[in-house]
Order: sequence, then structure tokens, then C-alpha cells
Amino acid sequence: WYLNDCTEEKAGWAFDICIMVSEEVTERKDLFMISARNQITGTVAEIREGAVNGIVKLDIAGGNQISATISMESIQALGLAVGKEATAVIKATSVMMANGNLKISARNQLNGTVSSIEEGAVNAIVKLDVADGVGITSTISMEAVKDLGLAVGEKATAIIKATSVMIAC
Repeated sequence: WYLNDCTEEKAGWAFDICIMVSEEVTERKDLFMISARNQITGTVAEIREGAVNGIVKLDIAGGNQISATISMESIQALGLAVGKEATAVIKATSVMMANGNLKISARNQLNGTVSSIEEGAVNAIVKLDVADGVGITSTISMEAVKDLGLAVGEKATAIIKATSVMIAC
């Protein structure tokens, strides 16, 4: 599998991703579009295998790590191995925001700085810069933005359950 962003202007936040199944498919221009806003590329650092599911940990920029709980069947089908490059794919609606580190069961807590907030009538799209070249987008309620005191330039934490992270490679 090959993972590429569909347009140059969207490359910074990877709003849409094209997955090319093989070189033959690429030549035919058959592409799949995914509406997930977040794609974060890293290197597989660890795979813990279970009977049905496994935990895949990706090392990403800034010394951060993202954990994904996926099926053993997917781990094998993707050919995942320590040292292989892979991409975490996360829907913006699966990303929670906080204004500090929390002791909770969610494995992924990425600290960063709010780079933009696009306010809507009910929800907002919050973009968090986590490290050089790594950003994450969250869709949360306007009420949450106000309650957390989120503002451009302020520190925040993106929280993602490992079961909400898909892996592509």
C-alpha cells in the first residue's frame, strides 16, 4: 500500500488521503479518498501481539509516540514490523482536547500549541502543532473550546484512544 496526500495545498493537515493499492492501480488512476483529517507518519517502534488484537506503537516527530490497537490479521496483512514506516490515520472527531496532561486510560496524549481555531455555530475545528511537521486536528464543541480556554498560541493536549487509531503503510 502506498499513502499519498491528494493535493499539495492540503499537505500540511492531510485533509484527504489517497491510497494507491498497487503500482497497477496507480497507473489506472484508481484511488480511494479518505475523509480522515489526521495522518501522522512514523516508524514502528513496538508490536505487542495478543490472541485477536495487537498494539502497534509508532515513534513520531518530537520524541512522541502514537499507540494503535488493531487486529492481528491487519498487523500481518500490512506486514508491520519494528523499523517499518507506517502512518497513523485518525478522524478529527476521535481527537479529544484538554488543557493539560491527565491521568486517564487513553494511551495517546500529545502536547502542543493551538495553531488555529475555526469556529462554527456548534462545533470548532482546533488545530494543534505537536512537533515540527506534525499537527493534529480535533473537532470539538464550541462549549468545550470556551470551557477549556483554548486560544491560538495556548498550550493544549490532544487525547486519542488507541482503538481510534488506524494504521496505513
